[in-house]
Amino acid sequence: MRFIDEVRITAISGHGGPGAITFRREKSIPFGGPDGGDGGHGGSVIIIADEGINTLIGFRGKKVFKAEDGAPGAGRQLNGADGLDQVLRVPVGTIIKNADTGAVIADLKVHGQEVVIAEGGNGGRGNINFKSAVNQAPRIAQPGLEGEEFVLDLELKLLADLALIGLPNAGKSTLISSISAARPKIADYPFTTLEPNLGVVTLGERSFVVADIPGLIEDASEGKGLGVKFLKHIERTSALVHLVDISWCLDEYEAFEQYVVVRTELEKYSEELAMKRELVCLTKIDAMTDEEIVKFQTFFEEQLDKKVLTISGVSGKNIDQLKSLMIKCIDMEKANKKINEKELAKKNMLDGMQAIQDKEEK
Repeated sequence: MRFIDEVRITAISGHGGPGAITFRREKSIPFGGPDGGDGGHGGSVIIIADEGINTLIGFRGKKVFKAEDGAPGAGRQLNGADGLDQVLRVPVGTIIKNADTGAVIADLKVHGQEVVIAEGGNGGRGNINFKSAVNQAPRIAQPGLEGEEFVLDLELKLLADLALIGLPNAGKSTLISSISAARPKIADYPFTTLEPNLGVVTLGERSFVVADIPGLIEDASEGKGLGVKFLKHIERTSALVHLVDISWCLDEYEAFEQYVVVRTELEKYSEELAMKRELVCLTKIDAMTDEEIVKFQTFFEEQLDKKVLTISGVSGKNIDQLKSLMIKCIDMEKANKKINEKELAKKNMLDGMQAIQDKEEK
């Protein structure tokens, strides 16, 4: 199944049904008067986040989604039936934008979260509503209000706790297959990963979601290669796991250049993205001697001034240690987020109190 993360659709809500212009026609009631019912309410277009859906592929064919119109009113004060809503289900993590203005309408981050995109039109009132002392037989009724029509851009951003990044063939797919049940395509050539892969990683009683992002190349942020298309999926993650394949490098300088290329593209794409917490892992060490591994690890740690992990997705070396560090990163990011939220709430409260005080002084 193809991975589709962007699509443009048109959402049209139903028109309200027209009110009826009718009069009672009963033998025993010669002057029955008006009895036209109201039109039904038009159906709305509703979008719901569903964790059982992984892509926007369901929108690949059909592009226009219209709710039912409300039924017209009828005699004997019968109101028309409401039109059925058009309910669209999208993956959790879908952002809905107005295609004309670019404004974000909704960001569906939770399963079951829903938003009414286009409200159905109200039904028109029947002529019974216009009867008065001076107009006992009104021959007027309201037409139903028209529905709304919007062109929408749906954009999916994966909701993963951690993202695996690196150049093509850095070992991302091998790693995610070794730490989770995900089974991406793996081959000994670049760009075998053409779409993001999600895997659930378990360690003890803890579990978290890791995304394998297609490899980045130099100038990816400017549209080259495959990675730029998926850089947005990294934005929601708590931290990055940066994989560097050192197995083929002639020396540590060549290996470090790989790391710099990817970091440069992250910084070009988003300063906020580049500031995310990062674990650096040197991969495919099963093909190297202990002396070579130590040489590369020492060089990276000196350059980055932090610990660097050496791993092998094939042999499983240091994989459990990596899982523990992943969980630690997630927990630290959640803790920082709570602190920032508290500080923001405190700032807003102080700003509100200051505004009240300034108003009183005036």
